[in-house]
Amino acid sequence: MHRQDSSGATSARAAIPLRSLPVGRVARLAEPAPGDEIPSRLGDLGFTPGTELRIVRRAPFGDPVEVEIRGYRLCLRLEQLDGLVVEVDPQDVDA
Repeated sequence: MHRQDSSGATSARAAIPLRSLPVGRVARLAEPAPGDEIPSRLGDLGFTPGTELRIVRRAPFGDPVEVEIRGYRLCLRLEQLDGLVVEVDPQDVDA
């Protein structure tokens, strides 16, 4: 994906599944793929494209995860995050 910054230059942004976002990393929710949509329940909770969010922590076995979005935190099961993709700065993506 490419974004234009204030100077007019485009910068590539890496898209990864939300469920694989590392703890503490800030990302923006990406537009769903054509034919997909964000579940209405998550949309009601503020999961809209372009919204910043981060994984605060994961339970000992990885599920559920605590997500911070729009100034509040909530715990969600990984299955609820299936299909959601986030954009992160490529310089921040772990190799």
